[in-house]
Amino acid sequence: MADRFPLGTLKYLYVGTGHFDEDLAYYRDVIGAKMVWDFTAFGARVAAFRIARGPLLLIADHRPAPSCMPVFAVDDLDATTAALEERGWKPIEGPFEIPDGPCYVFADRSGNHLAVFGDVRPNALQMSHKAPKAKGRV
Repeated sequence: MADRFPLGTLKYLYVGTGHFDEDLAYYRDVIGAKMVWDFTAFGARVAAFRIARGPLLLIADHRPAPSCMPVFAVDDLDATTAALEERGWKPIEGPFEIPDGPCYVFADRSGNHLAVFGDVRPNALQMSHKAPKAKGRV
């Protein structure tokens, strides 16, 4: 499978926003997308939407707007990055932690940013958002 899909699974489309509340309302009310979660942590506000089959669309106030960074999940980040490095790949950031696991950001030759992470805590954001409600907390 690694040969067919060197970056695993497209998990998120990470979209920058300069108008978080307006964009949140747009995706929820105009597009009709299901909001999966919305949280503020570490100085950033991020919301996830299910807009189609496939990856979640994340809007984030700490990402530049306009931008859309595909974020890929792999089972073994060390093996994936080692194989990529053998072919000349170089990260521009990382490794750093995101809720789902360790992550690298890299760029293609045109400067488009992409990210790849080790999916060691699958759906951590969604689960952490649900946990307080399940315990009766706001």
